[in-house]
Amino acid sequence: MTEPRDHPFVTAVKPLVDAMGGELMDPAQAEPDDVVLTWEGQELLAVRLPQLSDSLDHILAALERRHGMPLAQLDRKSKQDVVRILEARGAFSVRHGVETVAGALGVSRFTVYNYLNRDSGAQNKPAKAAKQNTQE
Repeated sequence: MTEPRDHPFVTAVKPLVDAMGGELMDPAQAEPDDVVLTWEGQELLAVRLPQLSDSLDHILAALERRHGMPLAQLDRKSKQDVVRILEARGAFSVRHGVETVAGALGVSRFTVYNYLNRDSGAQNKPAKAAKQNTQE
């Protein structure tokens, strides 16, 4: 990049770009799918966003850092929490998302589906109970 990396705007957006798994670059190197960011009317930097599959790997790595250990070493409840977080972030809309998550957690695809179904079943119980109460 031609601008110094310690520019206040770059300093402000870098943690967000890093968290997304993106890459900062000079705006002159931007490709059509990159996002060019402007500061006070000047193109200051471009952000190359990761592919969805790369984002899933990045999210899994961030979750490992958060837990301080490989996800496969977590207890069952913690793995269920991880699956809940990943579902909220859209991890299972990515092709082979379930397989990737299962591998990171050290469980089978069937187990990941069970965690997902368990959560959706628990969410539907209050709604079913409320519906039954109104019908009585």
